[in-house]
Amino acid sequence: MSHKRIPKRKAAIAAGSVVALGAAAILLPNANASQDGSSTDAAPRTMKATDASDLAAQLQDMLGQAFAGSYYDADSRQLVVNVISGDDNNVVVQAKKAGAKVREVGNSLAALKAGAQTLKAKATIPGTAWAVDPKTNKLAVTADSTVTGANWDRLTSTVKSLGDGMATVKKSSGTFKTLVSGGDAIFAQAEGGTVRCSLGFNVTASDGSPAFLTAGHCGVAAQQWSDSETGQPIATVDQATFPGEGDFSLVKYDDPATQAASEVNTGEGQAVQITQAAEATVGEQVFRMGSTTGLHDGTVTGLDATVNFQSETDPNGVDTVTGLIQTDVCAEAGDSGGSLFTQDGSAVGLTSGGSGDCTNGGETFFQPVTTALQATGATLGDGGAGAGDQGGAADPSASAGDQAGGGDAVGGGDAGATADPSATASDGAGDQSGAGAGDEAGAGDQSGAGDGSSSLTETH
Repeated sequence: MSHKRIPKRKAAIAAGSVVALGAAAILLPNANASQDGSSTDAAPRTMKATDASDLAAQLQDMLGQAFAGSYYDADSRQLVVNVISGDDNNVVVQAKKAGAKVREVGNSLAALKAGAQTLKAKATIPGTAWAVDPKTNKLAVTADSTVTGANWDRLTSTVKSLGDGMATVKKSSGTFKTLVSGGDAIFAQAEGGTVRCSLGFNVTASDGSPAFLTAGHCGVAAQQWSDSETGQPIATVDQATFPGEGDFSLVKYDDPATQAASEVNTGEGQAVQITQAAEATVGEQVFRMGSTTGLHDGTVTGLDATVNFQSETDPNGVDTVTGLIQTDVCAEAGDSGGSLFTQDGSAVGLTSGGSGDCTNGGETFFQPVTTALQATGATLGDGGAGAGDQGGAADPSASAGDQAGGGDAVGGGDAGATADPSATASDGAGDQSGAGAGDEAGAGDQSGAGDGSSSLTETH
């Protein structure tokens, strides 16, 4: 199949040239030290969220066991670092010298991770999730509407056994589920009918062939994927992980001549150029693109989250996925696999699942892109399509289109809602002929999607 049959905008997500994380220089140890060497009064630096993520990683290495997590304060534009100082005031001095705002806390990361292991051993219940919340220095445990009776008692008693000040529990009105659907819509035929997901980011596979990343639960649902509901397959699953340590798939285009642009299509002829992969930081603003609900933004609320989805193949089973990013960005069925990214063009995550909808909100979980790239051996890279010949800078949040679910391409989320991820990213982000036209037959008809039920669900 000639690549000419795939509009450039269809290969619209993540190919841009590889950029090392932490491209911006981070000043460590003497960043804010005064001339006399005193650092206890060093003022926290203001910085972008991506720079805060890099600084946090460096401080974690520097502080070792004293590092107890961190988050980005978007209002003050500062990195807040939790430390267990004990009698060693030097760790506080080091963190302040590096430019962080330091907060002494009681729970170490080791203790919080041990608590998470206890929850895994004793409370792996469908409809539950937990993640470390650095803002509260506790484990944030969530139960969806299906967790009742004996299961609720089991969950709360396990949390109580962790001790005071270790965890909080909240009830979600919805149900955790995977959200099969996503960025630009992709379709497959499975035993139960048509499956709809979203393309996350275009990449280059380790053998040099063009490919894209999407959710793992999409990759295990079907092998061959098309860019239209009734069209011929254009890509085949190469690797898929779900459940377990992640929710990601590498899908290779069948035509090796396919040109996959490094951008996210945000509708109305706009796109955000993707230039690098980045780790998520709690507190940073992120944008999600999906073929069902379009463009939405929100905040990262937790990292290394564990989610227990009700198994779709075993009524009595549970599909546990670990290592996810937790956010308050809304999503619905059909958004699975779609792109999570930042305003400056960093690829952050792939939509996995969550509870709620884009009317009432909820919790949503994402596969980190960095982990998916490492596991598959793929790289974000420019496929040569459309880079730089579009005069409209992308602005993810600038009312990116009003066609909910109108994704007409394999490539970069395309649809409607508000947000503005492209505000500063991507002037000239790729040639998306017909962007925003919503030319996919049956857009929005994802299987089992759209009932607005708030359950922990996969988003396909």
